[in-house]
Amino acid sequence: MFATATIALLVTIAITLVRAFLGPTVYDRILAINMIGTKTVLLIAVLGFLMGRPEFLDIALVYALINFIGTIAIMKFFKYSHLGLPHSGDDLGDL
Repeated sequence: MFATATIALLVTIAITLVRAFLGPTVYDRILAINMIGTKTVLLIAVLGFLMGRPEFLDIALVYALINFIGTIAIMKFFKYSHLGLPHSGDDLGDL
């Protein structure tokens, strides 16, 4: 059962990778990369149970947090064209 889930996750990751390359907008591509990260978390968890190593869940949780923070950073970069420096019209004061 876990082997079937692993194969299904690998197939959906491959399909999502195709979507990441063919996405008409940058936001479609970002969403596809985020989906690949989420499916990778599931794959790590399933492989951990398949190999009898439940401590892989800790690794999957850390990877999920990194995936979330990375997605937020990429979205901020595409919206503002920077990650921390204010534009000339921003009301953030002098830095």
